[in-house]
Amino acid sequence: MPNTVDSDLDLILAQTRGLWEELRERRLFVTGGTGFFGRWLLESLVRANDTLKLDVSAVVLTRDPDAFGQQAPHLAAHPCLQFYCGDVRDFEFPQGEFPYVIHAATDSGSQQSADQQAVLFDTIVGGTRRVLDFAVHAKATKLLLVSSGAVYGPQPPKMTHIPETYGGGPDSLDPLCAYGEGKRAAEMLSGLYAQRYGLETKVARCFAFVGPHLPLDAHFAIGNFIRDALQGGPIRVTGDGSPRRSYLYAADLTVWLWTILFRGAARTAYNVGSEDSRPVSEWASLVARHFLPSPEVVMAADSATGGRGGSYVPLTLKARGGLGLRESVEPDAAIEKTIRAQQQRDG
Repeated sequence: MPNTVDSDLDLILAQTRGLWEELRERRLFVTGGTGFFGRWLLESLVRANDTLKLDVSAVVLTRDPDAFGQQAPHLAAHPCLQFYCGDVRDFEFPQGEFPYVIHAATDSGSQQSADQQAVLFDTIVGGTRRVLDFAVHAKATKLLLVSSGAVYGPQPPKMTHIPETYGGGPDSLDPLCAYGEGKRAAEMLSGLYAQRYGLETKVARCFAFVGPHLPLDAHFAIGNFIRDALQGGPIRVTGDGSPRRSYLYAADLTVWLWTILFRGAARTAYNVGSEDSRPVSEWASLVARHFLPSPEVVMAADSATGGRGGSYVPLTLKARGGLGLRESVEPDAAIEKTIRAQQQRDG
């Protein structure tokens, strides 16, 4: 059976082949390169570099290079990648010029205590300022800020998809909104630096995703569903399963991020995600159908007792209309490929 990640990298290269010439013999600085987004960015960068003979050099900021080396030894040993130890809030600037910067660092906000939320907010805002200072110092021309749909705050009940023009926001007095408020502040900083220094900043407001390398033991619902099913079930759904979600496959996510970096308009935010909106309960059932026998799907609450949360689905007009981006992997195939990749890794 073909390796799932390997075939996905072929797909990514086929859809981004026209972008890479701009990066030939250039340097790239990446934060968050060891997380879910970053892993896909590095894997695809290495594939493009090796296939197209780009002679790219990328410096990847990480707090623990050795730990990542154990997870992905083929990336840690690749000559086009240099792993640079440091904290995003106070790292020493690497020497030389870096025309391209991708800032994809920061945990995605699963912390609960007030102290953890304060650290999270400081990391997002302070880290973004440090990266922007570095970008100016390194004479960067293009910077991609990986942001989040959390900047919009709760999705209104009557709004099926959130557009980039929506002016809502998180509750600034709720500590649990530190992640969304931090991302809003990070976007503001990127706009200020763009105006002051002429830095070409682009913002990717990312929603929900599925694919290989997705953590199955974190707060990502579909990852938890796949974990439960792989363990024999039941698949447990928090709440009554009525909130709506959409999931963009990792290979498509990677294509969208590279396209926004190279072709996106300056000082512009793009929603990144799928528009295929379904109740969480339906996603759980879809995962279950990929297993024989199908595991039971168990709701933590029913519609009579509540337990409902908000929906989280983007409208992606800017990415689709302005950049011609599309989804190439349908939801059923995305789930199947994610399960298969996990089985290949475990087996």
